[in-house]
Amino acid sequence: MEYSGARILIEALVEQGVDTVFGYPGGAVLFIYDELYKHQDRIRHILVSHEQHAAHAADGYARSTGKTGVCIATSGPGATNLVTGIATAYMDSVPLVAVTGNVATNLLGKDSFQEVDIAGITMPVVKHNWIVKDPADLAEVVREAFIVARSGRPGPVLIDIPKDVTSSSAEWKPLDPSSAALDARSRRLSARASDKTLNEASLQSAARLITESKHPFIYAGGGVVTADACEELKAFAERINAPVALTLMALGALDHDHQLYTGMIGMHGTVASNKAVQKSDMLITIGARFSDRVTSSTDIFARNAKVLQFDIDPAEINKNVKTDLEITGNIRLILQRMLEILPANYSADSSWHEEIARWKAEIPKAYHRKTKLHPRFIVEETGKRLGAEAVIVTDVGQHQMWAAQFYPHRRPRAFLSSGGLGTMGFGLGAALGAKIARPDCPIVLFTGDGSFRMNCGELATLAAYKLPVLVIILNNRTLGMVRQWQRLFYDQRYSETTLERPPDFVKLAGAYGIPAYRAKDEKSFASALDAALASTLSGCAAIIDAAIDIDELVLPMVPGGKPIDEPLL
Repeated sequence: MEYSGARILIEALVEQGVDTVFGYPGGAVLFIYDELYKHQDRIRHILVSHEQHAAHAADGYARSTGKTGVCIATSGPGATNLVTGIATAYMDSVPLVAVTGNVATNLLGKDSFQEVDIAGITMPVVKHNWIVKDPADLAEVVREAFIVARSGRPGPVLIDIPKDVTSSSAEWKPLDPSSAALDARSRRLSARASDKTLNEASLQSAARLITESKHPFIYAGGGVVTADACEELKAFAERINAPVALTLMALGALDHDHQLYTGMIGMHGTVASNKAVQKSDMLITIGARFSDRVTSSTDIFARNAKVLQFDIDPAEINKNVKTDLEITGNIRLILQRMLEILPANYSADSSWHEEIARWKAEIPKAYHRKTKLHPRFIVEETGKRLGAEAVIVTDVGQHQMWAAQFYPHRRPRAFLSSGGLGTMGFGLGAALGAKIARPDCPIVLFTGDGSFRMNCGELATLAAYKLPVLVIILNNRTLGMVRQWQRLFYDQRYSETTLERPPDFVKLAGAYGIPAYRAKDEKSFASALDAALASTLSGCAAIIDAAIDIDELVLPMVPGGKPIDEPLL
């Protein structure tokens, strides 16, 4: 069958199991959008208000399901508007395929209208990108793109398609992606990206190191969630009776009520997690990359421990912290094999758990400030009402850390947040993407007034598609995390961080036809939460504008460069 390049793109996406794409049209992608119109019964297109949020929505779709998200933008500014979203996905290892249009092939490189070298621009923040100059190559490129995006350590890829390629015709040959008949290039690519055979000698050495330790400690990251290895993590921790700390990206990988869980690790981690990693004699790092937000100063991180690292990406080994032993491969397979070879009767020293219990007791139970409406109350009260099935999304800032610290995280893929890039404006796009992917799950976005200003245009998307997302704005009228640093380290010089300015978020929501409620104390927040949840149950989004104290801090906090067991409390 001979189809246009645009039709081939649609067929290839359907072949890969794509049911939803997020995007914004423009001149260079008109033929693609014409085919989307003709095939809207096969692929649903979600029209966002800004291309950046198309990428964030595809990201939220991917994080909440484990599938590969897809976004589309036109050439020039449409393509460049995707870059922040692509970089966000790259830093957090999220599988995403971005499709951009470009000027016709005869105009490439001539500074044509709305032309940019998007392949060159995105090269540092994608696993791979392609410029397709022949429609006959398009199907093969799409197949390769999905293989690259989801294999090994997942991440974003980009396919740039000149306009004349979408209008020209070529032969379309359907291919079952599960078939062994993958074309030669895709077979080679898949082989390069596949997991290598685990090193049996290293596995045996790892088991020996673990059983020789008295104070083992597990530091697990987002790679555990990506590998769908949460059950294996739990079994592994219980087998060796080792305490477990999770990174921001791994929250929910172990139930927060599990007796071995010590909480989040790092700059705003718990006292127990941060002290334990410094006092352990064996640090078992699983699917984590020793981010500076975890280690603070790498020279003094886990200073008493031998370091064992399990990771799928060889580039992460010895990059930030030198290991004593590493095993590269699929996390789930590594943990399954470790469970097979570890002795059943090994257990960490009981005195180690007694010490951990004392450190857990140091977690502050009371609020840090006596205020009418405290962030902890907001997060915990929401957690009580929404239960274990909710998917929690955040923007970036103080509210992000409060949601990480105080929400009862019980399952993986239920906490979506920009970790590595720290992208303000991530939240609303990611929340609507998650709601499209998981329509039966309650979705709540915790955001700050600073972040919400960056993405509030997507309220139009929530309203247009009747997406019942609950948005809770922790409104302290400032760029809270930046102000916190200014307060603690810059002698309270609050340079350009105070946001006493329009809009009124309740009135703004009304302009979009979205119910919104104000809360200024615990009683009014509880009432607002009742009304907002009733609204979402009826199929409509809702917003709560919750006024909190401008000087509320995220604590504990480890000052930059200090040992992580010396936090400000």
